Amino acid sequence: MKRLLVLLTYITTFLLPSLAQVSVEASIDSLELLIGEQAHISLQVSLDADKRLILPAYPDTLVRGVEVLEVAKPDTQYLNNNKRMLIKEVYTITSFDSALYYLPPMEVQVEDEVYKSNPLALKVFSMPVDTLHPDQFFGTKDVMKPAFMWADWYGVMACGILWIPALLLLLYLIKRIRDNQPIIRKVKVEPQLPPHQQAMQEIERIKSEKVWQHGLSKEYYTQLTDTLRAYIEKRFGFRALEMTTDEIIDRLKSLHDAEALRELRGLLKTADLVKFAKFIPMMNENDANLLNAVNFINETKEEEDPNAKPEPTEITIIEKRPLRIKVMLGVGILLISIFLVGALVYIGMELYNNLA
Repeated sequence: MKRLLVLLTYITTFLLPSLAQVSVEASIDSLELLIGEQAHISLQVSLDADKRLILPAYPDTLVRGVEVLEVAKPDTQYLNNNKRMLIKEVYTITSFDSALYYLPPMEVQVEDEVYKSNPLALKVFSMPVDTLHPDQFFGTKDVMKPAFMWADWYGVMACGILWIPALLLLLYLIKRIRDNQPIIRKVKVEPQLPPHQQAMQEIERIKSEKVWQHGLSKEYYTQLTDTLRAYIEKRFGFRALEMTTDEIIDRLKSLHDAEALRELRGLLKTADLVKFAKFIPMMNENDANLLNAVNFINETKEEEDPNAKPEPTEITIIEKRPLRIKVMLGVGILLISIFLVGALVYIGMELYNNLA
């Protein structure tokens, strides 16, 4: 009796836990199927959490005649404080041959050991046909006409709406490229005032500002002499803005107007003293120099020709049409033509498919 008790204790303590470490169980949700229907085989494996498990892989068939359609992702559940885990994998199967199929045990590998599940069976039935009553068979159904939906015609309506404007644009581009007329541009031209009028306008501005009354004599004479030098340069054709006072007087000796040259020399000399020697002229002297500038301009201005034609305020520029424009017109004609033809083909196909 003592030996028997020791043997039972050993089996209970050591052998049974080792045998129960891995359990593999397979089940199927339907034992009978019609041809083409689907069933699901669930493979459930219980093992220690620290063990490495390899589940069976079926590429396309479980056994001959039974196809594997899908293998779901394994579902893992941890038990006993994460010491054990329960893994479940589902296989979706089907069959297209009526027969009774024996599904052999599914093998899993835990570490280096192979464990097998229980076998399964599957009965596949064909569609029952009552050959004694052939009048119950019906022929092929007619094609069912779908209900009218506006969404099916949106593309046709859009192409139809855009077709006419595209055609008009195509005709316009064809006309443009066939005309091949030059490009005509109108450019507005501001009339150029004579030199004396420009100078008089500037002097009127200087006179209205009256900067010499605010103690800005240098600024006043700088503006006044710059205006005179610009007038002389435009009127007589030499670079007076870059010359000294004596050089300007020497170039103007051909005027044979001693009084005008004397007043101009006095004005320029006074301006030089103000700008470079900090000379401060009297108030009446500032007015006199302004009047001398006006007199010099009036005495030396170029008389206008009464028979001269007025300068145009607008000129016309005629340019040949560049090659780039022709290429752009050609590409536009090609693209619009493709759209028009494609739109007609699309509309025709849609009408045929929906109304046939």
